[in-house]
Amino acid sequence: MGKREIGELSVMDLVVFIMLAEIAVFLIEKPESPLWQAIVPMTILLIIQLGSAWISLKNQRFRNWFDGKPTVIIKHGKIDEYEMKRQRYNFNDLLLQLREHGIQQVDDVAYAILEPSGKLSVFEKNDDGGSDYAVVLIADGKVQYSGLKTIRKNKNWLLNEVRKQGFSSVEEISLCTINDEGELSMDKNNEVK
Repeated sequence: MGKREIGELSVMDLVVFIMLAEIAVFLIEKPESPLWQAIVPMTILLIIQLGSAWISLKNQRFRNWFDGKPTVIIKHGKIDEYEMKRQRYNFNDLLLQLREHGIQQVDDVAYAILEPSGKLSVFEKNDDGGSDYAVVLIADGKVQYSGLKTIRKNKNWLLNEVRKQGFSSVEEISLCTINDEGELSMDKNNEVK
């Protein structure tokens, strides 16, 4: 699981924890039953959980399918009702989470992103109307087409920008983001040893 909090657990983690608890209760209720009848299923569940976590770490498509993707709910002070319906997220939840961030007016929000954990990440507008929000263009050495779609650019543009920064391919970059001003930030893969 790593260092995640309860609210950040995936559906698989939660299911595994509940099933482990059920198996443990079975053993407590029937202490005369052999210990291996609880240890074997618990071990299998833990192997499945660790395997899915490892696959999720290595495969973006599996991670998106299994854990979900972040969704932009508010962009430049405008609420995306279609995305709210698609995520089954209501206005009461939105307003509650905005108030938790100290925001009273939707117009003050540059971006609000509903994370897969259910938390709302909010980026307020700066004095100049921009924000600190950055769109991910490359993650784990792979192009993030959803980010390119957000900024209305294509892969050729990104590859050109990568070459301008002195990289020969996107695989050399662990993370590349672009902010509202169009400034790119790139982190070289395996920089720290």
